Amino acid sequence: MKALLPFIILIGFLLFGMPVSFALAGAGMIGIWLVTGSFSSVISVLGAIPFSAVGDYILTTIPMFILMARLSSSSGLAEDLYECASKWLSHIRGGLAVATVFATMIFGAMSGAAVAAAAVMAKICIPNMRRFGYSDTLSAGVVGVGSTTDILIPPSVAMVIYSVMTGTSLSKVLIAGVIPGILVCLLLVLCILVWVTIRPSDAPKTQKASWAERWRSLYSVGPSFLLISMVLVLLYAGIATPTEVGALGAFIAAMIGIVMKRLDWANAVDALKETIRNSGMIFMIFIGANIFGNFIILSQVPQQIMVAVTNMNLDRWVIMTGIIIAYFIVSMFMDEIPLIIITLMLTFQTVVSLGFDPIWYGVISMMMISMGLVFPPVGLVAFVVSGVAKISLTTVYKGTAVLIIAIFVATFLVMIFPQIATWLPSTMR
Repeated sequence: MKALLPFIILIGFLLFGMPVSFALAGAGMIGIWLVTGSFSSVISVLGAIPFSAVGDYILTTIPMFILMARLSSSSGLAEDLYECASKWLSHIRGGLAVATVFATMIFGAMSGAAVAAAAVMAKICIPNMRRFGYSDTLSAGVVGVGSTTDILIPPSVAMVIYSVMTGTSLSKVLIAGVIPGILVCLLLVLCILVWVTIRPSDAPKTQKASWAERWRSLYSVGPSFLLISMVLVLLYAGIATPTEVGALGAFIAAMIGIVMKRLDWANAVDALKETIRNSGMIFMIFIGANIFGNFIILSQVPQQIMVAVTNMNLDRWVIMTGIIIAYFIVSMFMDEIPLIIITLMLTFQTVVSLGFDPIWYGVISMMMISMGLVFPPVGLVAFVVSGVAKISLTTVYKGTAVLIIAIFVATFLVMIFPQIATWLPSTMR
């Protein structure tokens, strides 16, 4: 009961709207006091945890990736990507929706956060699809589900947190998401083409751009592909650390904006402010999570879970399926970052003890989280798309409920063929 009570308190804090970081810290302090019976133990943890939780050098990757994303957005790279994709694909039925998928995927290689990508792409893509008669259901569904691929495709802030929490190689975890992310996008394109074949009224108009316009659009996305190539090549080849890659990426994004005369002083300051605000929020969650994690260690909850699972004598895939379903359910109600931190404390040791590859599990957990971000009753990405595009939440859910099939199928394939996630990292030096 002593081990269970802090979890109940944590849920209560979250339901009453307390910030996640304070909810974790408060529940963790109560848990430590209940387990040790000593208030001095709580004070000792509070004295040591704040610095040790965020003093890890690898965490500097997070503000670098966020800054790169903000500067890329301020430099108008997302607009260039969508414009280019639409020029090449708008002549086919559903082409603008397909263009949105590819633009969102590529922007994901400069963004790293699904919610941020959803806000940017909803503002750019949905008005244009509306102009050509696309239904709000299809438009919102494409942006919502497409933006969740940013969790998989590097640089992914969620993957950085997974690496820090589990001690898994950050470069390998980041690269592991590339092929699954592309797979989700290709399956999403397939879902769109089937949709517009069955319901052509949802994508009635097409527009054929001239070859001159198409080739001209490629010129505008050159800087974006330079930035993306730099990120992926440096990570894969191990030439630079993820932090160095993020810092260089942020610098290049800023230079692109300055050279193209799109990034002014006000936008640059806003990008820095957003980076500080978002990084501070993540680090506060880390501190709270480490306090709560201290309680979990003292109460030996993970070990008890491992013993209980072992005593069940179930096939490991039955247990993994249960974990995946639990991930999916919880992800409907919680943002990706606190969800990753809390769930990894409870599940990672069990998953590794069952013989599963930690890199593979990182990809699977991200795919589960991406589903929850667009699935009712909460689905934070769905809320963002609804708010930015001024589309009813019900309409957004109708679209994402169909297109989420792409993530379901991709997850199933990664479970059957784990090499989809593990092959590329295994080729790294």
